[in-house]
Amino acid sequence: MIKIIRTNSENIDFINLVKKLDAYLKITDGDEHDFYNQFNNIDVIKNVVVIYVDDIAVGCGAIKKFDKNGVEVKRMFVIEESRGLGIAQKILSELEVWAKELGYKKCVLETGKRQVEAVKFYYKCGYKVIANYGQYTNMENSICFEKLV
Repeated sequence: MIKIIRTNSENIDFINLVKKLDAYLKITDGDEHDFYNQFNNIDVIKNVVVIYVDDIAVGCGAIKKFDKNGVEVKRMFVIEESRGLGIAQKILSELEVWAKELGYKKCVLETGKRQVEAVKFYYKCGYKVIANYGQYTNMENSICFEKLV
């Protein structure tokens, strides 16, 4: 059975999933990991989604205010054993609905070009490439996306 909960960054299952995400990103980001990691502090995130399959936390994602019209999608992750089952799409959809409920009109996000599966996923979910923003402006490995919600 699949269950989706809305919570915050104090949720222990979210914290444990983020640790797994960070371990994965440390490998794929290589020398740039420390740069990216400084922008992924979770203690300021109030809007977190965790998804469970048979009471086991298998994926997560979060949103935080980006500007007056939008939120930034952060910390999207699904454990390897649960990939390909539509879990990430359920998480992202829930985050988009939540953003809309909060009065936002768009979601933006950054991912690494080396995360090929993630890039394909965001295209599939209707996200469009935008100019790299903020701290990602001059990062060759970054690709930024936006979607109206």
